[in-house]
Amino acid sequence: MHSVKIEPKYTEVSNPRVGLIALATDFRIEKDFISVIKDLNIDFFVNRIHCYFPLTSENLIKMSSTVTEISEDILPNEKLDCVVYGRTSGTIAAGYETIKKKVNQAKPEAEVTTPSTAAINALRKLKINKIAIFTPYSKALNDEVIDYFAKENFEISSNAYYDISNDLDIGKVDENYLYETLSSMDLGDADALFISCTALPALSIIEKLEKKLDTVVLSSNQVLIWDTLQSIGKKGSIDGFGKLFKN
Repeated sequence: MHSVKIEPKYTEVSNPRVGLIALATDFRIEKDFISVIKDLNIDFFVNRIHCYFPLTSENLIKMSSTVTEISEDILPNEKLDCVVYGRTSGTIAAGYETIKKKVNQAKPEAEVTTPSTAAINALRKLKINKIAIFTPYSKALNDEVIDYFAKENFEISSNAYYDISNDLDIGKVDENYLYETLSSMDLGDADALFISCTALPALSIIEKLEKKLDTVVLSSNQVLIWDTLQSIGKKGSIDGFGKLFKN
């Protein structure tokens, strides 16, 4: 047998690397990310974090205890440009600085974004101060989301929620029913509607809702993807996902 050693040639150009930490029970978040970034030359990696039921502040904080290990297991010993912690209420419960510190222990060079902090960045980018909030959560978690935005100096004009305490059930919410719920919601004099939770099928109905409600509509996954793209320098306009992506 004739055997020849051939020297490999390695690429000299690399795409931005994004690592997503998704909840183990979230059916939606990867689909939404891929639908937006599929043509943008981004290397996208996912790891999942254990979920504890019911969804309470205590359990959400408990979930965050393994963030460092989960981050390290996304391309071990390799750099990431951005790590995305895909938990809205989970970030509010544990605190952004806690999540960021845990991620950066494993990936010190990475930018860190979360749905709750991304929502604040998006609202400030759009110069919006008065919002309506919808969540699928229990009353207790719903109220924590309201308190979070109020502490960030946003005025809450109205609120509605589903009172679901199991993340698997949130993922089973019918998209058409969600649209009916939101399109009939009393927004008061809000300048935007924020739809909380990465597990809800909200991204695909945002443009239809904006036309129906004649206002800006933001969702956890939408703002999270937008903020991720901002952090890695991908700031161009993208069609199909709401007014936020036109800014």
